[in-house]
Amino acid sequence: MKQQSADNTLDKVKDYYGRVLKSTKDLKTTACCVAESIPIHLRDLIRNIHPEVKDRFYGCGSTFPSELAGKTVLDLGCGSGRDVYLLSQLVGPAGQVYGIDMTDEQLHVAKKHQDYHRQTFGYQKSNVHLVTGFIEDLESVGIASNSIDVIVSNCVINLSPQKDRVFSEIFRVLKPGGELHFSDVFCDRRLPEWCREDRILLGECLGGAMYGQDFRRSLLKAGFPDYRIVKSTPIELTDDEVVKKVGFAKFSSITVRAFKIESLEDKCEDYGQVAFYKGTISDSPHSFQLDAHHTFHKDRPLLICSNTASMLMETRYRDHFRVEGNLNNHHGLFDCSPAEIKNFQSPKDSAAACC
Repeated sequence: MKQQSADNTLDKVKDYYGRVLKSTKDLKTTACCVAESIPIHLRDLIRNIHPEVKDRFYGCGSTFPSELAGKTVLDLGCGSGRDVYLLSQLVGPAGQVYGIDMTDEQLHVAKKHQDYHRQTFGYQKSNVHLVTGFIEDLESVGIASNSIDVIVSNCVINLSPQKDRVFSEIFRVLKPGGELHFSDVFCDRRLPEWCREDRILLGECLGGAMYGQDFRRSLLKAGFPDYRIVKSTPIELTDDEVVKKVGFAKFSSITVRAFKIESLEDKCEDYGQVAFYKGTISDSPHSFQLDAHHTFHKDRPLLICSNTASMLMETRYRDHFRVEGNLNNHHGLFDCSPAEIKNFQSPKDSAAACC
């Protein structure tokens, strides 16, 4: 019965994105379309992407972390391929980008313009691989364990009726030190079951919006004890019918990053460690933002918890930081007030104090 319900949900999503939505103009809310989210340094790259690909894009944030050159990146729910082709430029000809989506109509657009982008980017061979499949079952499309450097997703995980499976698969395929960096829609409460089955609410990324504490538990269960909130933006509901359905529920578009690191704990612990940013990340010469609470200024010391130290030194960012101190002397919980994320979680309930 549960599998039948999940299949019905996926059928509704495929119908909405494959047949109902023809462009961003058909959306009833701002949940799946946040145009201003692209950072300035990426806007020239966006201009290289085919207009039809951009017109069929539905996303809610920026899913482009730094230091991607030569990396293998997987886009969950790639749709028409806008993010895939932007990532294709960021990883360069030595990198690889995989895009997976279950909606044939969306993937058709992405595949139709694959050679156009290869020529525009000046690549001899396309570094993009587009496959039809489900984000709950990456093994079935040949994504091997410990094979992906970075996983991104833009307003797609909320559409899945089996989110625990999604996060479990993400953890499986990420390399040790790999990163999940995604934007999605979150809600300040658990929505009733009928909302998750409503065709419009589901298609507009509201019906399946994640309640913050359920999200935290899913990540912890999958193997991610600590995650970081990068940015949060309230979602404006502009359609009267949608407003009547959701009542007092508040929604936000939130960008989250989490790392596959064995040493992470579920709380931020204080060992007196200090981090220095070298200023060597090309798109962040003066400062680097790990999350909404940690901005590292070049050559300026910043006291950090042990989890943050691991995120800097056990990932692809290791060459850009110097961390002083070790784990010999423990000083208790790290005194770190979380960035205020309204309608998502309260500080006292956060999984890690630095979230």
